[in-house]
Amino acid sequence: MPEKPEVVTVKNTLKRQVLGKSITDCFVYWDNIIAYPSVYEFKKEKKKKKILDITTRGKWLVFELTKDLLLIHLRMEGKFFFRKIDDSKNKHEHVFFTLDHSISFRFHDVRKFGKMYLLNKKDAYLRPPLCDLGLEYNDSNLTANYLYQKIHEKKLPIKTVLLDQSIICGIGNIYDDEILFKSHISPLRKCYKITKKECGTIIENTREVLDEAISMGGTTIKSFTSSEGVHGLFQNKLSIHGKIGECPSCHHEIIKTKIGGRGTYYCPFCQK
Repeated sequence: MPEKPEVVTVKNTLKRQVLGKSITDCFVYWDNIIAYPSVYEFKKEKKKKKILDITTRGKWLVFELTKDLLLIHLRMEGKFFFRKIDDSKNKHEHVFFTLDHSISFRFHDVRKFGKMYLLNKKDAYLRPPLCDLGLEYNDSNLTANYLYQKIHEKKLPIKTVLLDQSIICGIGNIYDDEILFKSHISPLRKCYKITKKECGTIIENTREVLDEAISMGGTTIKSFTSSEGVHGLFQNKLSIHGKIGECPSCHHEIIKTKIGGRGTYYCPFCQK
């Protein structure tokens, strides 16, 4: 699933191609992708709306339109492609936006897990899904004290809680492993055993890992592309996630396990 760096990469790629263009038509071929409003209202309200900006919130792409915000979550395998109007439809292309009567901007999703919301700008951040999100990784309010207060009574593993988008939004499975490895903290450690100082270390390494991943275009694992085959390079910098064999720091054997149903990689010697 694309995480914050991948979503930022998609945003940066799309901004170069769609800003200033108007949505002149909309076609939906898989209704479940449209979470709100109804498919009929979604298609009707999308027409004649100019794309003014694209930002991100957590793992959501946020398209600023004339009066509304279009929210798109890529989920497992969502991606975008640009086609000619008369190009044939691929079976995995489920939502088409016609831009300036001349470009077919298509949402492609093999697993059909992607979601779209069309919300009024006035209250978009006061209602789900955006109101349910925690702080961004680079928010100045994300401090050791904030994280400690959020987690210190929880009995869940720290690995699981860092994936909780209501606390810090944008961290997914890959970067969770990298952050904890860099912090020398076992993903199995219960949150109530994490000190305030360690919370500060986690935040510092979250920013370092995600900033570097963003600068490298994200991580290409399996099918991630930002648009038309733009791949990230951070997979070349991964220290622990997906690795087999010796730890790069101490040469002890890397352990692969599952925590909360998520594939997890860690070094039992480096990560106490």
